[in-house]
Amino acid sequence: MEQDDIPQIRDVASATGLLSRLPVPVNESHATARGARAAWAYPIAGFVVALIAACIAQMALWFGLSSILAAGLALVTLVISTGALHEDGLADTADGLWGGWTKERRLEIMKDSHIGAYGVIALVIGLGLRWQALALVIDAGALWSGLIAVAMLSRTMMLPVMARLTHARDAGLSHSVGRPSLTTSRIGEAVGMFAALLLWQFSGLWLIGVAIASALVCAGIAKSKIGGQTGDILGATQQVTEIALLLTLAAMLA
Repeated sequence: MEQDDIPQIRDVASATGLLSRLPVPVNESHATARGARAAWAYPIAGFVVALIAACIAQMALWFGLSSILAAGLALVTLVISTGALHEDGLADTADGLWGGWTKERRLEIMKDSHIGAYGVIALVIGLGLRWQALALVIDAGALWSGLIAVAMLSRTMMLPVMARLTHARDAGLSHSVGRPSLTTSRIGEAVGMFAALLLWQFSGLWLIGVAIASALVCAGIAKSKIGGQTGDILGATQQVTEIALLLTLAAMLA
């Protein structure tokens, strides 16, 4: 392992500050110097936002609200705490990859701040599936273990896409952060997968398999459509993986 690839505790704040809007104390010089080497902590950033969302949902249940409303409040919390970063990536990816006919046009559409029909449809379907699946998970009594495992694993799957696909453009958030080494990626993958196994034991293997399959599909589409990855692709990967994992949990617990 290279010296620069050794995880540092301050990477957790850097990763959480990048992937959320939470008021964490981030050392700017450290975050800039570490760049993608702090990406191993992405699963931990997922743990932090999931913990907050689970607390909100649990309080809703204590106050007598239904599992559907508790799930809705958990989703609202996730969206607010992350600044809709991943949802924005999903919408831009849907607009760009299916709204353009060439790599250049697709990247141009993805960079545009306006949202199109594909983006709206992706958001509506994505939020709807997450809401309903999470409600079923809560009904089954798996709010905490389900939400935390899904949040950590879905952000874990951003790492192999970052590390194994080149940048599709020479600018943007993903390019500015950089590409993590395979060592950094594997450390982050180990963190997320260990959490899934700790929380779900043997069933965690199913979750890991679904997460890997989801990331492979997203990476394959991105490589085919634009020749690499962008920040939007990474956000879409997180969202697609989260949806797949929630649906898997809902089916497992039915």
